[in-house]
Amino acid sequence: VTYRNLEATEKRIRKSFEQDNKLYEAFNISLREDYLDSKIDELYLYFEYLQKKQEEKEEQAALREQMREEAKVQKEIEKEKKKIEKEKIHFNTELDRLKENIPSENEEKSIWEAKIAELEAKIKELQEVEEDVLNKEKNTRAGYVYIISNIGSFGENIYKIGLTRRLDPMERVNELGDASVPFKFDVHATIFSEDAPALENALHKAFEDRRVNKVNNRKEFFNVTLDEIKEVVEKNFDKTVEYTKYAEAMEYRQSLKLAGK
Repeated sequence: VTYRNLEATEKRIRKSFEQDNKLYEAFNISLREDYLDSKIDELYLYFEYLQKKQEEKEEQAALREQMREEAKVQKEIEKEKKKIEKEKIHFNTELDRLKENIPSENEEKSIWEAKIAELEAKIKELQEVEEDVLNKEKNTRAGYVYIISNIGSFGENIYKIGLTRRLDPMERVNELGDASVPFKFDVHATIFSEDAPALENALHKAFEDRRVNKVNNRKEFFNVTLDEIKEVVEKNFDKTVEYTKYAEAMEYRQSLKLAGK
């Protein structure tokens, strides 16, 4: 039983009921109406059961996807931490060497001191980057809300509004533009927020009646304009956000050109 054949299946049951009663009418035998009602109830209950099974399947798939995403985030963080640690060791070693070998002559000494100041600035910058990475590791709500479109696949003014905790949000966007869609996604904004789920939820709530898929809320596509999205972001996010209004859609436009359209 599916959405497509549910109504037809009910009609077949009713027709079978009528045919059986007509067949045995001469013998004064008939199926009762409450039996028919029970069979119709059974049909719809079974259909609901199949729906619930499908929902469960989708929830499990979403949970597995979330776990994979979290594992990738943790892997990225560990990789970044190792890279920072390696660079810190390298810079500190060089800094110690320079400090131990400062020349006595003023001209050379000033060049040496400039190199030391440059290394100290790099080390400070690395410490800030490390602190940022550690904060992202601790704060499970920090992440990027991304706003992307794919006019070749879904048409104009259809935007996907999602979130990722990846250190580089483009990795997630590139995954979404894999073989499951004919063209790559265009990025209109990536917004870093300390509470990314709250911002994403505010956007989803604002456009609830504009969802493309009104049955499955895990499909985060909305029929809105970028200006409408910007308006909601500004109400819920107090930092400056850069937007790219024009969708390049390079592969799609090139495909149209090759097709002579």
